[in-house]
Amino acid sequence: MEKYIQMNLKLKVFLMVSILAVLYIGVIPGEIYAETNEITVTPINEEISLEKTVTTMNVPKDNKLPWGFVKGAPSEFVERYPVIIQFYSGEDPVHFAQVDVKGDGSFEYKFRVRNLDSNTGEFVNIFEGDYTVKIFRVIPNTNDLI
Repeated sequence: MEKYIQMNLKLKVFLMVSILAVLYIGVIPGEIYAETNEITVTPINEEISLEKTVTTMNVPKDNKLPWGFVKGAPSEFVERYPVIIQFYSGEDPVHFAQVDVKGDGSFEYKFRVRNLDSNTGEFVNIFEGDYTVKIFRVIPNTNDLI
């Protein structure tokens, strides 16, 4: 009987985790896209450099999903320096964020693209249209000239 209860509990936990995984995947906007335009590396001193990545992000007017994210693949990084993410609409700053780098050098920042206005019950697009996204991260210096 005890084995049956343990198996039943494991099955329930597995089903709950599976459902949550499907929900998480379902709210990541597939319609929003970004394109990397430019990557520059500026030495700060003999040991570290600042890597700046500039991308464009487009959020369609008919977007129905609530979340967007900025994600960086595992790479070299310098400990204790967070990643700074800046969103601009034209020249106007819209949203800034700071996120920690994971142990493998990757990072992820999740943000709301669409919200429900509790007063009116209407959905409101927080982001809509074209944006410039600037991502700053500190990396080991690879420039031999310094």
